[in-house]
Amino acid sequence: MLTLTLASTGSVLALADTAAASATPLSTNQQLAPQAAVASQQSAPKSAATANRIYKTGRLTNVNCTPGSLPRGSTAAYRKFLTRVMNCLNKAWSSQFRKAGMRFSTPRMRIVTSKVRTPCGRWNTGADAVYCSGDRTMYMMITKTQLRQPFALGITRLVAHEYGHHVQQVSGIWNYYWAARARAGKSTQLQLSRRSELQAECLSSVFMSTMRGKFNSSDWTYTVDWFRKNGAKQWPQNDHGRGPTQAAWMTRGYNSGSPGACNTWAASARSTL
Repeated sequence: MLTLTLASTGSVLALADTAAASATPLSTNQQLAPQAAVASQQSAPKSAATANRIYKTGRLTNVNCTPGSLPRGSTAAYRKFLTRVMNCLNKAWSSQFRKAGMRFSTPRMRIVTSKVRTPCGRWNTGADAVYCSGDRTMYMMITKTQLRQPFALGITRLVAHEYGHHVQQVSGIWNYYWAARARAGKSTQLQLSRRSELQAECLSSVFMSTMRGKFNSSDWTYTVDWFRKNGAKQWPQNDHGRGPTQAAWMTRGYNSGSPGACNTWAASARSTL
């Protein structure tokens, strides 16, 4: 039994793959920055997103981290697992920012067992984790479903996705995103949201590429295929990209292992639908 964790706000669905393993997608999402932070980013140039220095740093540093096992039913073990994944991400991305000659600060992680209010506002409906740019904190919620059916690769991918939003924040990519979003109409906001979410998913997959050999390759294939078939089913509007689009950016990031492959901001509109 696999518990597959999505990286966006959504509902909990029970779906079966061809091998009859059940997948229960849990959900996460970025939260909007406080209005004052958005206002301070009004002059951010588009090049902050399309020509960011992080794209020129080559393959993500392999820091040889192993998150370890994720036993069923233990909240303490789950917390330790999340912390180990976070430490791996901190080492990898700290090294990558040094390559770029850019300042970097690690995000905070707060592990919760119920929905909480963050500095960015109310907890997103249906979400099991959020990244708040206001306090640069990843809020990870441990649910009973996750405890019953832990899926180590899926949880690692989820944490890496939320960390991808932090990379967007501290690299300055989100300076452009929030500024552009604040002055955009509805359709453009959806397009900007897709570019942001697809990039975070790609960056997550870049990190997952450093985990080759630490997880079963069949689990990664299963995960990508799940997103291809189901990744967009729970969204009432296309703000995260269609399933095949999500899978394409996951595959792109995983195969390249480089943040430069994740420049959704310079990609065609068609490739970010």
